[in-house]
Amino acid sequence: MTESSPLVLPKPFLGITNSALGRTWVERCDAAQSAIALAIAQTHGLPDVLSRVLAGRGVGIHDTEGFLNPRLRDLMPDPHVLTDMEAAASRLADAVMRVEKVAIFGDYDVDGACSAALLAEYLRACGVSYAIHIPDRITEGYGPNVDAIRALKQQGADVLVTVDCGTASIEPLAEAKRLGLDPVVLDHHQAPERLPEALAIVNPNRQDDLSGLGHLCAAGVVFLFLVALNRALRSRNFFQGRPEPDLMGSLDLVALATVADVVPLLGLNRAFVRQGLAIMRSRRRIGLAALLDAAGLAGAPECWHLGYLVGPRINAGGRIGDAALGSKLLLTEDPVQAGRLAAELDRLNRERQAIEVVAVAEAEAQAMLALDRNPDLPVLVTASPGWHPGVVGLVSARTKERFRRPAFAFTLNPDGTATGSGRSVPGVDLGYAVRAAVEAGIAIKGGGHTMAAGVTILAADLERFLAFITEKLSEPVSATRLRDNFPIDATLTAAGAQPALVAALERAGPFGQGQPEPVFVFPQHRVIEAREVGSGGHVRVKLRGGDGSFIGGVAFRAAGQPLGQALSQAIGNPLHVAGTLSIDRWGGGEKVELRIQDAARPE
Repeated sequence: MTESSPLVLPKPFLGITNSALGRTWVERCDAAQSAIALAIAQTHGLPDVLSRVLAGRGVGIHDTEGFLNPRLRDLMPDPHVLTDMEAAASRLADAVMRVEKVAIFGDYDVDGACSAALLAEYLRACGVSYAIHIPDRITEGYGPNVDAIRALKQQGADVLVTVDCGTASIEPLAEAKRLGLDPVVLDHHQAPERLPEALAIVNPNRQDDLSGLGHLCAAGVVFLFLVALNRALRSRNFFQGRPEPDLMGSLDLVALATVADVVPLLGLNRAFVRQGLAIMRSRRRIGLAALLDAAGLAGAPECWHLGYLVGPRINAGGRIGDAALGSKLLLTEDPVQAGRLAAELDRLNRERQAIEVVAVAEAEAQAMLALDRNPDLPVLVTASPGWHPGVVGLVSARTKERFRRPAFAFTLNPDGTATGSGRSVPGVDLGYAVRAAVEAGIAIKGGGHTMAAGVTILAADLERFLAFITEKLSEPVSATRLRDNFPIDATLTAAGAQPALVAALERAGPFGQGQPEPVFVFPQHRVIEAREVGSGGHVRVKLRGGDGSFIGGVAFRAAGQPLGQALSQAIGNPLHVAGTLSIDRWGGGEKVELRIQDAARPE
């Protein structure tokens, strides 16, 4: 028996082993990637910093051109590689040809709203009647339910299409079939071994699907379905004498869902977002343009705007208001209605923020108490009867961000159940663990994907659920925490952070899950000011470099937290500050702003 090789730890960047957030800073590019970066710069004539960003994300010399200019036509698979796609497209082609009514059952998040709007917009262009049902989070819960399916049948539906849900809905889809509704599922959530009876279940994460497209969000799956449907209708000569629907024009919805659902921005997803952002910038979709205005975004939307400004407002309807508002806004062609819906979603989002602040504070207190008892606890589970069911996902996300480990948050219901939502960290598959809890009888129902999951349990089983989920995730969390380093792409000075640099880096975007934004350290920059701004607990900072140049920055939701405290305590002193760059176009000008992610005192 041979001894295992010792773990080789990377050399700390700038010697930082304990930053404000307790992390070790490391250089993203190792020696081999640094050599590749040099070769990319020399071969393709790219700036050194852009070449390092590319190499640090696994781009090789021969991949560079395709990566910088991803073309959808080069990355689009044949939709029929997805299991059941042919049957699904054939049935909906029949519905279009026969002018049958299609019932669309969606989820109450951004991915569900975009997926429902994608399908409805296509059917509308084909002259087909449809009815959309988005369930109420509190009274109906996630996924199809028998009462809603019966109501859709009474409205004259002939076909039921579930989007972003349905893969585990055995009883509701059995009822749909009994009623004579042909059920078709378009989903991406992890699938149980036993699937419901349906005419077609198109889900790249079902266990017998070999497409390799498990990284798609539901809207991405729906888009591939529409490509297959369009092909089927074309073969039946449906479009003779009428224009085909504008599939490329719907990529703004696919991009929004892809970013908001936090799926990896790699390959096809990256092309979806790149193309979709270009379409969104034209402001052709009235509802999205109204929402961008309500969010106060005057310039061209960027990838991070979708996750931080647009997505939360669409989600607000499903969290604490009318779950159907999002899909209505995305589908409306009336500017007046668009303005009204956008204003309502913006109002709900502000209300959601206020509710969230109180719940997050309570959850963090519970988490700190649990970690005081067991600092190595791999998963955090918090619960309260006072939390609004619509914010538990956000509470778990904030807890995960604060303590850098998977987290669940539950609201305790009057009927003795607990409804929860979980968020994970890279390398830890939360959807798998929740499905295992359901199959083991620990959870009543649940599902999700790698980074996020929903679950319902008996409130009395909270400790039992924690024990089970801890056992399931202990090993992957431990492995992840061993690698809890903060990768740095390069150092910069305030003088070097110019709009031209950000424009060059944008060629490597869009950035998001699996494709992290470049992180730069501003070493030994003096903190001139650090003050709390806004209602979200943000900290605005002004830094001065050694040559007297300045750069402004903001640490989101950092007030009262270790990062915000480190910035405030450093006023007047030099500090290493790390973050990502963006362009602030307020007032018609352009200046670079730093979105601060960590800080450390110089050694």
